[in-house]
Amino acid sequence: MILPDWFYALNPIMQALLGGLFTWGLTALGAGLVFLTKKVNYTLLDSMMGFAAGVMIAASVWSLIIPSIDMAEAQGVLSWMPAVIGFLSGGIFLRICDQYLPHLHLGLPKSEAEGIPTSWRRSTLLVLAITLHNIPEGLAVGVLFGAAATGVDPTGTATVAAAIALALGIGIQNFPEGMAVSMPLRREGVPVGKSFWYGQLSGVVEPVSAVIGAAAVIFVQPILPYALAFAAGAMIYVVIEELIPESQQHGNTDIATLGTMVGFCVMMVLDVALG
Repeated sequence: MILPDWFYALNPIMQALLGGLFTWGLTALGAGLVFLTKKVNYTLLDSMMGFAAGVMIAASVWSLIIPSIDMAEAQGVLSWMPAVIGFLSGGIFLRICDQYLPHLHLGLPKSEAEGIPTSWRRSTLLVLAITLHNIPEGLAVGVLFGAAATGVDPTGTATVAAAIALALGIGIQNFPEGMAVSMPLRREGVPVGKSFWYGQLSGVVEPVSAVIGAAAVIFVQPILPYALAFAAGAMIYVVIEELIPESQQHGNTDIATLGTMVGFCVMMVLDVALG
């Protein structure tokens, strides 16, 4: 037991909501550092962004892809087919969102904003960029809680404990994301309260998407393998397209790479030991 008994007795949708609120809370905690300083240590930030990338890669494999394959086998279909279809669908979904949703990646001038041209402020575009890749994180947490509730995984890889481990890992990697939004805004002259508000706002989508993910797989169990792989594909897209490039913008390539490896190992240990 890594949480009190009452948590395990909750409805899986409520478990997903609490898991999403936890990951949002750590985003807010990271954003809250803006009340202490407005200076950004880019070596630390880049290593933490690399760490976040490693967490997401490991979570995609152990918490999502492997259970997806196990569940497909239990359903009597080709074990690899739902994983491949779901994984590619997740990446394509993020690519479509990336193309049309106005957003701005960290460290870039507003002139390099992506998506449909808009007059929205830089702070709004930054929040949207982080929010975009928080959606698959919330979905991953919710889908795994929902998968644990269905009991269709014969190998036991999709358990409540595994979902908790995933929420813990994603929450840990959300900490630097909140900081990465709030501190640059504060340094640019945005009031400290607004800098914090924008930093934590990017995580609001996680409890919402967690509930949606849990509800979807509970009521439509056959989509479970696809849903798990979908979340994995979306997260890997974010890692390659956003987190790794951002972690190496300031010349800290080696420390960011080591951060990625450490993050991978931490999430792997969390999933294997707790899941």
